[in-house]
Amino acid sequence: MGTYAEDVARLALTGREGTDALLDRIGDRRVVMLGEATHGTHEFYRWRSEITKRLITEYGFSFVGVEGDWPDCARIDRSVRCAADAPSDPRAALALFERWPTWMWANDEVADFCRWLRRHNASREPAGRVGFHGLDLYSLWESLREILDYLHRSAPDALDEARAAFRCFEPFGEDPQRYATATRFVPAGCEDEVVALLRRLAGDTTFDAGFDAGFGARQNAEVVAGAEAYYRAMVRGGPDSWNVRDRHMDATLARLLDHRGPDAKAVVWAHNTHVGDARGSDMAAAGEVTIGGLARDRFGAEHVALVGIAGGPGSVIAGRSWGGATEELPVPPGRHGSLEALLTEHAPPEAVLLFPAARPALLTDTVPHRAIGVVYRPERESWGNYVPTVLADRYDHLVWFATTSGVRPMHTLHADVHELEAYPSGV
Repeated sequence: MGTYAEDVARLALTGREGTDALLDRIGDRRVVMLGEATHGTHEFYRWRSEITKRLITEYGFSFVGVEGDWPDCARIDRSVRCAADAPSDPRAALALFERWPTWMWANDEVADFCRWLRRHNASREPAGRVGFHGLDLYSLWESLREILDYLHRSAPDALDEARAAFRCFEPFGEDPQRYATATRFVPAGCEDEVVALLRRLAGDTTFDAGFDAGFGARQNAEVVAGAEAYYRAMVRGGPDSWNVRDRHMDATLARLLDHRGPDAKAVVWAHNTHVGDARGSDMAAAGEVTIGGLARDRFGAEHVALVGIAGGPGSVIAGRSWGGATEELPVPPGRHGSLEALLTEHAPPEAVLLFPAARPALLTDTVPHRAIGVVYRPERESWGNYVPTVLADRYDHLVWFATTSGVRPMHTLHADVHELEAYPSGV
């Protein structure tokens, strides 16, 4: 531990100095991914919001892509980009989140950021407004309905393919568990109908008053395709479903960057288990990929910054089981030998660790690194909730908070818990 203590002392910067130094390192990248060690920690959300504001205002980043569903985030996007038919307060759009865990995006911290983003966009021309987009693929039925609505208004000659896809999924009552189970007996599932729908929408270049309805329809079709493949993979087990999901998020990010033009730059908000490069953890040995590693491969490591976050004891918003009650659960100190225990002992209360080219032992040794998903059971800390990590391979930099507290969930009317549990632990 003595060497590690010296490494921490050399790497850790605090306050404005640390933030400025980090921005100097990442501001010129095309993609900056900002992680989180949980889906319910106030300090992680607050810091991510503040660093993203500076990336937008000082470095010209074009949009924020988040680990959320496309249709839900499209409502927020229209609000923050000041669409005439969207709520003037983004909080109203966030309050419509229905899929469990609703607190992940419907919380005061995200609402505060989105209100700021709308104010920022209000003084800009529509084409230059900063977007807020969902990269994930869970919204199979919602995306199908969005496609039908779009085609009814804009391309009625394509409705037959869309209705065929909808009819194929309809018998499963919007229950992904039923659909996934059915594909064990009919392996193709609704794949043919989805492919036909994608082909029909692939050439659609219709746009709507700067808010990209045609692009949204194509993206919803990609979501349907990704979700259909994801649910088929879930029943087989193994890494396939994880990889379908992260490859979908990677492809969505690339489409958004292409859509916004050659100078576009993206901030991504997602869990460390997606942001970090799988090759810097035991995930690669399990056959898993991550959007962080895929982005390095797609855009070049020199154009991508992966920033992880770690936190000490306190509390977190999570559920004890999939679809369970939203609770503020205790987060104990990091277990012995973990990154969190090391930083609790040797790092300042809040710090940015900048990784130098000459990497000390802290960055090259394998250490357990805590990962808390939407499902969390503190009693499993002694044997679960940790990912063996080589920091210098998994991230470019790391942010640390010695104490943590839960996000402030917004009240939502309903929480849909039909979704299959994601692996591992709903991250």
